[in-house]
Amino acid sequence: MERRTCGWAEKLTQAIVIAVIALIVSSSAAAQVSSSATSLAKRTVLISIPDRKLAVIDNGEVLATFHIAVGADVSPSPTGDFEIVSRLSNPTYYHPGKVIPGGKDNPLGTRWLGLSLKGYGIHGTNMPHSIGRAASHGCIRLRNRDAERLFELVQVGDAVQIRGERTEQIAAIFLDVANETAVVDAQVSTQASGQ
Repeated sequence: MERRTCGWAEKLTQAIVIAVIALIVSSSAAAQVSSSATSLAKRTVLISIPDRKLAVIDNGEVLATFHIAVGADVSPSPTGDFEIVSRLSNPTYYHPGKVIPGGKDNPLGTRWLGLSLKGYGIHGTNMPHSIGRAASHGCIRLRNRDAERLFELVQVGDAVQIRGERTEQIAAIFLDVANETAVVDAQVSTQASGQ
């Protein structure tokens, strides 16, 4: 009788081990499916150099737009398709002979989004008056508050498209935003004058 119990206990143990292995295998497969589904749902950062604007797009919907500074004539921003490869809060600025820790004097501002093109990124700035101009060394600059908001909207692996010419898509995205801004500005102006 003892043998029957041992045999039954062994069979139960084997069944439990098989069930655990099946659970591990199915969880691993589910994680892979979930991972591929996530990688397909990436956002796109669209940058228009002529408009000096940036838009975050998710499944064709514009989530946010920001005014930016682009590269100066002597150090233009690159154009093409890139990817976000790093994200840093309060980055340290490194330049030959100069290291500036995160803080108000840091040229990178409060956030850094590194691109797949080494040395280039999207970041904040300690010179907010440069926004809207061709003033950077090739990177894309935003006001710190905008860089912080953008930082929350994107992740490593998201696409970045930097365009040097205005296309129909770019015109549609940024012209609509300009028209909305003009309407809001007109409404504010009318309210301020008491009309």
